[in-house]
Amino acid sequence: MHILTEQELHNLAMNIVGKQLEEEGFEFLAVNSELRKNPQFVCTKDKKMRFVVVKAIGYPGDPKDIEFFKSDLNKMSEHALKFEATTFYAGVGLVNATDHNLPVYLDEEYIVDFDGLVEI
Repeated sequence: MHILTEQELHNLAMNIVGKQLEEEGFEFLAVNSELRKNPQFVCTKDKKMRFVVVKAIGYPGDPKDIEFFKSDLNKMSEHALKFEATTFYAGVGLVNATDHNLPVYLDEEYIVDFDGLVEI
């Protein structure tokens, strides 16, 4: 069994967020899947630029708790102002569907906890 690495979990979270952005009509200008390099998505909608920071959160972490990333998000918001962009946080909780105490494995079921974008 292959345990998903931090980068693989990050990519999975990005795929989940990217699909939602597409469904909501966002147009992608840039995509960055490198860990700890923000933002992951630079996109536009209604002629407004948006920066989206994606974080994969493993159990028992709470994807809605942005306090842990607050300084990163504040820096990104300041950077976004230079581009007249709005910054969003996308926390994606990922957990093993069989046993929450086990890691997420490749080709095994997992549960996604994602409530959408949170404006910073």
